[in-house]
Amino acid sequence: MFTIRAKYTDTVEVQTSLDAVRAFFADIKNFVELMPEVESIHTDARGITHWKIRAEIPFAGVMMQKFAVQLAENSEERIEWQPVVGETKNLLRYAADFFEKSANTTLINFTQMVELRRQSPRELHILAGVAGESIISSEMTKRIAKMLKIFVNRAKERLERNL
Repeated sequence: MFTIRAKYTDTVEVQTSLDAVRAFFADIKNFVELMPEVESIHTDARGITHWKIRAEIPFAGVMMQKFAVQLAENSEERIEWQPVVGETKNLLRYAADFFEKSANTTLINFTQMVELRRQSPRELHILAGVAGESIISSEMTKRIAKMLKIFVNRAKERLERNL
């Protein structure tokens, strides 16, 4: 099994209310608008949400990957997406935890994990086997970190602008 893994975690403080932060992250259109490389997100009639992400894979170039996820938690303190039951190839987990510091200050802890599983590296790209799992995983982690940092900065700017 050829497996690529990437994970990113960060915490940011936003000068706005917990309710505003929570409403922002509950609205998936904000991810499409503000997160680079997210091409589209839509929810089908069965309630499965499909994230289409454009990923730059080292030594392989740009690839489009689709992730079928479901909302695992949607509470006042946390929004979490996880792979749908039975998904075995493209696994995406995304969570945002919210902590109220004061009436107008909220901490947000983000975690995103991506895992691509294939029987053979050639299923990802003809050159994926040459690069290897660890190099591709390391580069994917850097790409996800960059993607989320941009998203977090844009989200923070939008949330604080709407005070």
